[in-house]
Amino acid sequence: MKWMRFRHGGRDTLGLLDGDQVVVHTGNLFEAPQPTGERLPANGIAWLTPCQPGKMIGLWNNFNAAAEKNGWTRPAEPLYFLKAGSSFAAHGQPIRPPAHYDGRVAYEGELAIVVGRTASAVTVADAPAHIFGYTCANDVTAIELLARDPSFPQWARAKGFDTFGVFGPVIETQVDVATASVRTRVGGRERQNYPLSDMTFGPAELVSLISRDMTLHPGDVILCGTSLGVLPMKPGTTVEVEIDGIGVLANTYGVAA
Repeated sequence: MKWMRFRHGGRDTLGLLDGDQVVVHTGNLFEAPQPTGERLPANGIAWLTPCQPGKMIGLWNNFNAAAEKNGWTRPAEPLYFLKAGSSFAAHGQPIRPPAHYDGRVAYEGELAIVVGRTASAVTVADAPAHIFGYTCANDVTAIELLARDPSFPQWARAKGFDTFGVFGPVIETQVDVATASVRTRVGGRERQNYPLSDMTFGPAELVSLISRDMTLHPGDVILCGTSLGVLPMKPGTTVEVEIDGIGVLANTYGVAA
């Protein structure tokens, strides 16, 4: 099932995508929402982020191919950062260049886990029951900020600008992560194409291990990290992140010069 949020009648509305129509629902996404009987055409709706996370957790160095090519040691435990809630952006919304940073800004096409049940120190075996579904993400990064001050890597700042936490368009509850791939197209040209099976820590391991550090709540999002093919974006370029079984997340970076 493909769950989504959108703006309708001046209100934030919950829906289930059914082909080219949206089946409107009411209630809490994570507590058995009910259909209202209303159906709307999917074309022309104002997309919102498919959930409202309390926190977004992003993984670094979680794909074996990227680690091997870059000479990174494969981590013994998940290496992660947090993205600000003010950075969240939905499918179709523009990615805004930071006003006070004129360096390179890169896309990172990724799979995102959406937590569906409160998780605190859960086992790997129990972790799948706490995953509601999956969505596409673009972990946008101001790459020149990361190491600009050698005394303090600026992960939060480089990844926390407004509109740098892009995810959507839907949450798919039934995804075969073992066989799916991520494809990122920039201006229509494919720049990333990598299998999710190459993850160092898969979704269940991530939920389990991160839940030992902090409690995960329904709606929290975990970005699984990216692989090879990350490059800077040019203003006016549209970036599409496509994942098998989920769909396509598309956003334009800034405006053309």
